[in-house]
Amino acid sequence: MHNNDAMQEIVDEIARLLDASVTIEDRSFHLLAYGAQSGDIDAVRQESILRRRASDEVRAHFEAYGIATSTVPVRIPGIPGLRGMLDRVCVPLRHGGVTYGYLWLLDSGALTDVRLAAVAPLVERAAAVLAREARTGRARLWDFFSTDPAARAAAALQVTGPVAAIAVRTAPDRAGALWRLPRGVLAEPGDGPEPLTAVLAPASQAPAVARTLQTAYGTAAGVGGAREDSGDAWESWAEAVLALRVAEHVREAGPVADWAGLGVYRFLARLPRSEIAELAAESASLGDLAGTVETYLDRAGQVQETAAALGVHRQTLYYRLGRAGQLTGLDLADGRDRLLLHLSLKAAALIGEPGRHAPSRRTS
Repeated sequence: MHNNDAMQEIVDEIARLLDASVTIEDRSFHLLAYGAQSGDIDAVRQESILRRRASDEVRAHFEAYGIATSTVPVRIPGIPGLRGMLDRVCVPLRHGGVTYGYLWLLDSGALTDVRLAAVAPLVERAAAVLAREARTGRARLWDFFSTDPAARAAAALQVTGPVAAIAVRTAPDRAGALWRLPRGVLAEPGDGPEPLTAVLAPASQAPAVARTLQTAYGTAAGVGGAREDSGDAWESWAEAVLALRVAEHVREAGPVADWAGLGVYRFLARLPRSEIAELAAESASLGDLAGTVETYLDRAGQVQETAAALGVHRQTLYYRLGRAGQLTGLDLADGRDRLLLHLSLKAAALIGEPGRHAPSRRTS
């Protein structure tokens, strides 16, 4: 994905100008390019080159210095106990106010601020390359999820299945740490009045990735069904968007909803909003009794279990159910009427205010 020739050229030039050991990593700490060794080497640099990425221990140590948000070079002192780590300078590769990666320099004490300023144009060039590739990758991922076969073909993403798509609602005041996601996970934010972050992950990792991003954004996430052929990932994306809708409206399904486990909501969510509203209207007259009736139907009409769940006497429950029948004109002893009412209550959740549906709390 990365333009390694361009990065290698930049690394070699910086190493020549500063006479220092140089590496460039993306914001997930995956190695993109490195220069010839100059002076001493520590185990951290050696491991990064051999493994093509930094360890979680090293990554956590560096991030504690605020490198992800710093707008200036960060000097990180060596720690003999941490695998003999030497002093180094981290230069965040920022473009348009976003950190896309890091330039690392082993520092023997000769890297003054003046010398670092001399390579600023090269740093800006490296950041611009990473930013351009991020935008290109974003366009490819959204095209890969398109319903248009031509757009999907043009995306030309090479992804090995099985995969699953994830849709995450983006909170305007919180930034999800996309750079913390595992390697092999593609994730790009989208634009619009209600933007989503689009994610494509190995199917085995999708639930954990969804939980990570939901926590980061503090909103909700939906996970589509797995697809063995990555060419069918667009279908998983459509399911992920619908699952997100359920997660946002049905409290017991969220904050992360997996399409495979949504039961009847898989069918209701596919309906046009007008048809969902028509179905929901069948139970609209219940008012505050909706919680009682839904709890009763969720428990297959078991009076004792329902009364215990609601914390009421059985006679109170019988009274409420009788009143519900009067209000709706439906007979709760009739299987067809019960099915209609149950589906109606589930449909009502999808057109209600997000996050409000919780039958166990609407019991009056």
